[in-house]
Amino acid sequence: MPKPNPYRPFEPDPDQVAQQPAISGNDINGLGEHQPRNPSMVYWAPNPMDIPHGPLQLYFYEQSAKEPAFGERRAARQHILDAPLPEVSNVSTSKTPVDWTVGLERFVADGICEMTGVAEMQPEWVFKGYDIPQSRVIILGVQHDYAEISTAPQVRAGLEVMTQYARAALAAKTVAGWIREQGWAAEAVTGPMTGALAMIPPALACGFGELGKHGSIINPELGASFRLSAVLTDAPFEPTPAREHGIDAFCQNCRICEDACPPEALSPDKQMVRGTRKWYVDFDKCLPFFNQTHGCAICIAQCPWSRPGVGPNLAAKLARKKERAAVE
Repeated sequence: MPKPNPYRPFEPDPDQVAQQPAISGNDINGLGEHQPRNPSMVYWAPNPMDIPHGPLQLYFYEQSAKEPAFGERRAARQHILDAPLPEVSNVSTSKTPVDWTVGLERFVADGICEMTGVAEMQPEWVFKGYDIPQSRVIILGVQHDYAEISTAPQVRAGLEVMTQYARAALAAKTVAGWIREQGWAAEAVTGPMTGALAMIPPALACGFGELGKHGSIINPELGASFRLSAVLTDAPFEPTPAREHGIDAFCQNCRICEDACPPEALSPDKQMVRGTRKWYVDFDKCLPFFNQTHGCAICIAQCPWSRPGVGPNLAAKLARKKERAAVE
């Protein structure tokens, strides 16, 4: 049984319940399916009315509109999204794939983002009904201010999420602009409405970390406390490798996010989703609380990996444990 939780019992707003579609979000996500398939968009659609849960997405907007600061930060992000990208230069820069990828380090050094990685585009990362023709996906990560995100599910945490989504958008457009100025087409992809691309799979593939029990990526340095954006291009970047740190096994034995989740949407065991056994968040349980608390974020704030300075020590401890096991 989960530990006592100050946000339980949770009763969804009847107005929200009235807008729930007949189909389960878990069914749309492919929970229980043993055959691989492309993901179907369940939430954060560019046009909410294109999906069954669109009315609930609009409900989320209505709730956040009650706090003027959300409107201000949404407008700030929209200003970034509306800014034009530079034209693609007529002269294409020639570099080795390694040099292309090393060039991304400047954006971390300049504070544009905290992480970069590159993956070769895979068709299974594209939402059903969409197409991505580019061969490379560059993933960018921006870190939350822990003092702000740790207040989840209060308004401050929701505002911090919006702040970092704006940073992520600026990072994607900055990197896309840099590539275009070197003569290669590039398209920025920003959250939470990412359109065609499911961003967690390429982020895992390019070394951002491992999938946690709470359904978010856990990175040894940043924990689960960061947001993603991406750039799609055919510029010949060298892919960066996936990394394992023992986080998956750690999650198997940790129940902190399970106990912290008010609607009990997190499972102690992995589940089959579109042909892959993995950690999965019960969409139908999570969404009502998420919608009524400006995006919740309790699980990523409470994750022990997210606390400043804790992640690297945990990773080092797990690495030593793995080394000992290898010589026994």
